[in-house]
Amino acid sequence: MLEQLFGSKTRYRLLRIFFRSSETKFFVRELTRELDTQINAIRREISLLIKAGIIQEIKEEKAEKEKGPQKKYYILNKSSVIYTELRSLLLKDTMLGEQEFLQQIQKKAGHILLFLVSGCFTGEKDAPSDILLVGDIKQRIVSKMISDYEKEFGFALRYTFMTEEEFRDRRHVMDRFLFGLFEAKHVKIVNDLRV
Repeated sequence: MLEQLFGSKTRYRLLRIFFRSSETKFFVRELTRELDTQINAIRREISLLIKAGIIQEIKEEKAEKEKGPQKKYYILNKSSVIYTELRSLLLKDTMLGEQEFLQQIQKKAGHILLFLVSGCFTGEKDAPSDILLVGDIKQRIVSKMISDYEKEFGFALRYTFMTEEEFRDRRHVMDRFLFGLFEAKHVKIVNDLRV
């Protein structure tokens, strides 16, 4: 939705990266790898975002002994007059994208007995997994959906599939992975196992 508003998918994806990691300094090549986009497209969009005051260029000072050009980093400009509005808009778009993604998994994943999200979906960075699916899961379909989501939103998801039997066995022996997941902030989207 927002990529049409911003006029460029690359610009939109760059903004999501900068706002997701607002304290991080990025190199152009690092952004090129993360977005899997041509370096000239990244440079063009960065130039436009600098002119708009949304990001800023930082040159790293080199020691006297080092030769070569200064390294350029790019970082989000939190003092931009539109910072708050852009952050709000991107957050809403991300939340809508997450909801749509999770609904698609629920529809296409197979027979789900437990569908739990944590980690990046709940702001719990130390959770052992972002998605747990228990049941007769169509792993190939779900893996493809997750891969597409990762490309769209620019970050990797940690996900786990289990059969009902494996889940019950691991829960019975107080498995550390499951214990950590249930101790972390989480949301149960489907809970037919009543756990």
